[in-house]
Amino acid sequence: MIITRDTIKLLRIPFSIFLMPVFLLALSQASQVNLQNTVLAFFIIHLLVYPASNGYNSYADRDTASIGGLEHPPMPTKDLFYVTCLLDLLAVLLSYVCIGWEFSLAIFLYILSSRAYSSRQVRLKKYAFGGFLGVFIFQGAFTYYMSSIAISAHPFVWQEHRFVLIAASLQIAGAYPITQVYQHQQDLADGVITLSYRLGIKGTFVFTGLMFALCNVFYFLHLQEQHHLEQFYLLQVFFLPIIMYFSTWFLKVLKDPSKANFKHTMQMNMIASVCMSSYFILLIILNHTH
Repeated sequence: MIITRDTIKLLRIPFSIFLMPVFLLALSQASQVNLQNTVLAFFIIHLLVYPASNGYNSYADRDTASIGGLEHPPMPTKDLFYVTCLLDLLAVLLSYVCIGWEFSLAIFLYILSSRAYSSRQVRLKKYAFGGFLGVFIFQGAFTYYMSSIAISAHPFVWQEHRFVLIAASLQIAGAYPITQVYQHQQDLADGVITLSYRLGIKGTFVFTGLMFALCNVFYFLHLQEQHHLEQFYLLQVFFLPIIMYFSTWFLKVLKDPSKANFKHTMQMNMIASVCMSSYFILLIILNHTH
């Protein structure tokens, strides 16, 4: 097995930043933090599991046009497949040895869901609602749960997290279709019917806006229950740049559908990720430094 520059590129490690907010959200809501486990879990999820998932997706899809994080992806080789397997194996073993069986099992289930999404044998991604549902559950609520059981020094209490679990999935539900909005023809050529294609370009923007509005409602319910409504009002400040860019982009797309392209999609992802990550980091400081 030779790990080439192209193989590393297809792991799309910087792209993991777009999925970082859910982990930071879980950290911000933990009542007590196990620092060692938190650092290990961050490493396992963001530098092993997510890159392996990205790499396996590239290996299965063999994309020739722009994909998330790469405008001009190289052609994958068999070595990429072996690297993704190695990263997944390391993730499961490290989780079990260093953190515990429950976190290791959660990592294993996440990996299975990711493989099922991309695999040519199962290929959940080719089904508009099946693919969406898998991402909605596993990249949202399940990732929040998976992160929490490693981060927290206490057992996970579902009742305390029910609203924020839904908010985490709705946050992903808003981000997921918009990342597909420029890929309709490429996906169709591969036999993939995405939710974004079903909705159409304009419908994708409307759906994304609706999901983020609902997400905001569930953040309100959670923070109200936690007696931290001031943190909800603070959230609106961080939402503002996202809303401004999204609205401006949507107006451009209404005039010219070709503006629903790779460049604008990546800018939208980056703004949303930076704003939400910054907000959750601020909550971590507010909730854990007193």
